[in-house]
Amino acid sequence: MRSRSARPSESLLDELQTALSHGTVARRVETLRRVTDLFVGHAGAYSDEHTGLFDDVFHCLVEQIETSAKALLADRLAPIAAAPPKIIRTLALDEVIEVAGPVLSKSERLDEATLVEIARTQGQAHLKAISLRRVLSEALTDVLVSRGNDDVVQSTVSNPGAQLSEESLTDLVARAERDDDLATSIGLRPYLPRHHYLKLIAKASLRVRRKLEAAHPEFAAEVSSAVQQAAQRVRAAAMTRQTEMARTLVSSLHEDGRLDEFQVTTFAEQGKFDETNAGLAALAGVAVETAENMMIESRTEGLMILAKVAGMQWSSLRAIVAMREKLSGGPRSDLLKLRNDYEALRLSTAQQVLRFHRMQQGTPPAA
Repeated sequence: MRSRSARPSESLLDELQTALSHGTVARRVETLRRVTDLFVGHAGAYSDEHTGLFDDVFHCLVEQIETSAKALLADRLAPIAAAPPKIIRTLALDEVIEVAGPVLSKSERLDEATLVEIARTQGQAHLKAISLRRVLSEALTDVLVSRGNDDVVQSTVSNPGAQLSEESLTDLVARAERDDDLATSIGLRPYLPRHHYLKLIAKASLRVRRKLEAAHPEFAAEVSSAVQQAAQRVRAAAMTRQTEMARTLVSSLHEDGRLDEFQVTTFAEQGKFDETNAGLAALAGVAVETAENMMIESRTEGLMILAKVAGMQWSSLRAIVAMREKLSGGPRSDLLKLRNDYEALRLSTAQQVLRFHRMQQGTPPAA
């Protein structure tokens, strides 16, 4: 049960009036300390009206006081959910990070519009403070990822409360190609969409292979095999419930004779990576893992091979390529050249290349 509104004592009111009218800076700071003590001591008991009164008082007192006093006020008010909103915003907008930092990283009183505004206009120290918040919306992380330096981005990705949009994930996975620490942090995030995870693993595996082969050239073949096996194990461990459901659905459609080119194209147009991948594998008669490897390759030759073996028209391949480019954020393909190459590709050639690819991967044909 909330207690009745607490009221400042008459002596404090007199002191406040004196400090505001003709008090020295030191007098203002001491009065600010006492008002802060009074508010913090009964923060959960004040009505909105009294909180607004404290808000006005804080604003008057922080004028013409030193930075250290403002920083102390910010540090004390930041953890309080019912803190006066206007002074919280004022402190958050301060250009001095010692003042803004505690509020940016902790205060639940800050509205998202203010946080986004600060993230778009202030420096890296302010962005780093925002990245430490308990919860970060996609709107915030989009700004942090696009404007932040390596330290800010790493902090954002490592924050379990940060929600990352498809656009931010695409940008991050691309950055991770040249940043091992970032790649690790992305890979450890819960609920990372599978197509991003696979692309991340594919790039990381290549780096690991090159490093190991350079360090031990006499064992190059063994290292390549070991890395490949490790990547396969990682992919299997990364199987999410969503992926399992998608593969089960496609398998059921295939067994019932309801899986065809139109259905796979529909999956691609809807941006369903797992369903498209499994459907393409089924129509081409290859293991899902084989199709997955070819789907995440940077070039489109693998997709052309699968589509040709599956007997797909150009329009279907175009839909799959468009889905992949949208999900990966990669460069746009030259569709005219791709179409000419696809139409010139012979089925016998595609089948031969696919057999060779399976042999390299050590993957048997699908049942």
